Amino acid sequence: MSTTTDTPVAPPPAPSESTSTGRVGDKVFSGLSRGAGILLLVIMAAIAVFLTVRAINAISENEGNFFTTFEWNANATPPSFGIAVLVFGTIVSSVIAMVIAVPVAVGIALFITHYAPRKLSGPIAYVIDLLAAVPSIVYGLWGALFLVPHLTGFYSWLNDYFGWTGFLEYQGGAPRSLMTVGILLAVMILPIITNVSREVFAQAPKMQEEAALALGATRWEVIRMAVIPFGRSGVISASMLGLGRALGETMAVATVLSPSAVLSAKILDPGGGTFAQNIASAFKEAGSFGRDALIASGLVLFVITLIVNGAARLIIARRKEYSGANA
Repeated sequence: MSTTTDTPVAPPPAPSESTSTGRVGDKVFSGLSRGAGILLLVIMAAIAVFLTVRAINAISENEGNFFTTFEWNANATPPSFGIAVLVFGTIVSSVIAMVIAVPVAVGIALFITHYAPRKLSGPIAYVIDLLAAVPSIVYGLWGALFLVPHLTGFYSWLNDYFGWTGFLEYQGGAPRSLMTVGILLAVMILPIITNVSREVFAQAPKMQEEAALALGATRWEVIRMAVIPFGRSGVISASMLGLGRALGETMAVATVLSPSAVLSAKILDPGGGTFAQNIASAFKEAGSFGRDALIASGLVLFVITLIVNGAARLIIARRKEYSGANA
């Protein structure tokens, strides 16, 4: 009969100085991160309160309907101003920019990450990065001096073949229109969407790509079944970043667009306006009340931006399980 003896269990080692220091560092970092988040919320709330207070002051004395009036005569007596033309111009120009920029940006990102040789992908990515650093006013000057004069023929062609649609009808004149603004904004947001999409596509799981190739899939089938589903949420995020710049772009739009108070669905004809362009153009000559009116329009743009970003977060959250990030 054998007997067993209980061996004493050694007590756990006391926490070393490095462990204690690490825990203190984690607490400090956690506190700083939480404080930064709270500070951001406070700043956003302060901006919202400032815009709301100044907007109420202007809207309460407005003789016209703020949401349906076409003209902007905040300096008149009595003042009459509205955002109908500005809402239409901002949304239409931004949608045109997104329709043009997103497919091109995704195609460039896929080419850089999955098609181009290394010697070619590096220079292309570098040029795209340089485009993102070009100031807005430079894009505006390029648009006014080069893009506008060279779009007349293209607009005439659109009128000949698609003028029956109504909104692509072109009556002639300098093409300082919402369509021109949309094309210019597409060039401006293209580097942002391309860079973010490129980084997302580069993180696609290589094992999934190699498995698809081993099963006989073509390069396009690999991209369609493995790369694009993985990077879908990232492309949506990149598109929302580009849309945010398109909604708030000021100097480039003010340089290219010929503003007017006419609300027209013909996007090739001169005229229209955007929130940022109107604020930049009218702020210098505006009095105290006129500035409050411009701040009221800025509040609407602020709300539109929040709605767009909130919708993007909802889309990303709903499609998260299909993104491939957890694969």
